[in-house]
Amino acid sequence: MIDLYFRPTPNGWKVSIMLEETGLQYRLVPVNFEEGEQYSDSYRRISPNGRIPAIVDHEADGGPLPIFESGAILIYLAEKTGRFLPSDAAGRSRVIQWVMWQMAGLGPMAGQNGHFLLYAPEKIPYAINRYGNEIRRLYSVLDHQLGLTGDCVAGTYSIADMACFPWIMTHKAQGMTLDDWPNLKRWFATLRAREPLQRGLSVGGGFKPNQMTREMRAKFFGYDDRDRNQEKSKEEQPG
Repeated sequence: MIDLYFRPTPNGWKVSIMLEETGLQYRLVPVNFEEGEQYSDSYRRISPNGRIPAIVDHEADGGPLPIFESGAILIYLAEKTGRFLPSDAAGRSRVIQWVMWQMAGLGPMAGQNGHFLLYAPEKIPYAINRYGNEIRRLYSVLDHQLGLTGDCVAGTYSIADMACFPWIMTHKAQGMTLDDWPNLKRWFATLRAREPLQRGLSVGGGFKPNQMTREMRAKFFGYDDRDRNQEKSKEEQPG
């Protein structure tokens, strides 16, 4: 049995999709961000970075094995099952390169774009333009690759597709339309039709996150709303 420490986010969906695709038995363990569970000592023993997803494989050789970071989890599960990661050196390298591309580029840049576009307490045009332009560039990189490889990022369906798909799924919230990237649009529709992928996306459907207060949002995103408001109040005072 595998415990999946989960939140319905792109990084969480990567792993729930992989678990559904492989048919591995797992137990969902929701992590309550609003209550700060990701910062607890018990959770950080599993995920030192205090983020989701994380897993604990209770059937691993040598006893329960905790693993954090979504890319590392995907590679581990692929190796555990012998699926979705080619065994030949060239094929394996191609898949891992695109998983790393997603981990280092597509995910972080989409996260920053979404933050400044949707959640930041102040609209900062420079940040919105910077990250918006970068996410468009990354969409173009993926579109070009899919123009070469067809229906899958690295030639055959793999953990590279599972890593990228949930971040492309947020394209509307990111202010993008896939009409601008026809190869990406075709790939997205093809994967979206996969039943295991659909099951992976529906995981935790009954888990309804609590509404964040302004204080919770400030803590989660790493700013002190009270200090910001106090400084703003001082600036507005005559004197």
